[in-house]
Amino acid sequence: MKSFKQHEIIAGTHGTVWVNDEEWINVTKFEAKVTGEYEDVNMAGEMGTFKKLLGWTGEGTITVHKVNSTISKMLAENFKKGIVPDVKIVGKLADPQARGAERVELLDVTFTEFMLLNFELKTKMEEEVPFSFADYNLIDSI
Repeated sequence: MKSFKQHEIIAGTHGTVWVNDEEWINVTKFEAKVTGEYEDVNMAGEMGTFKKLLGWTGEGTITVHKVNSTISKMLAENFKKGIVPDVKIVGKLADPQARGAERVELLDVTFTEFMLLNFELKTKMEEEVPFSFADYNLIDSI
């Protein structure tokens, strides 16, 4: 088994997100995942159930410190008009002591909801924005 040094473990501190080529410096958490869509396949003489991949779904969430109205400005009027804005997201996970960086490009992004207003007394505010995507490219991997 290959070994690694503890300093090579990647810290999320150095993660970066760009939405339509604009860096969102207030991001606190980012997640993008792909889930396979399968149909069961049964075969004669086999007790197990096999799976046939039919497609996939891409979903994720961006969580940000609430410092401005960037998200609601991008979505509010468009939602009212029935317009889905064209969105591309690039996420990067890097660490100066790591063995490299991971970077992914998400295309045909659709924000599925956004917060118009939310607050809680004596609490720093964050905004969580879920999204889906129809295509992706792995740009860099470790």
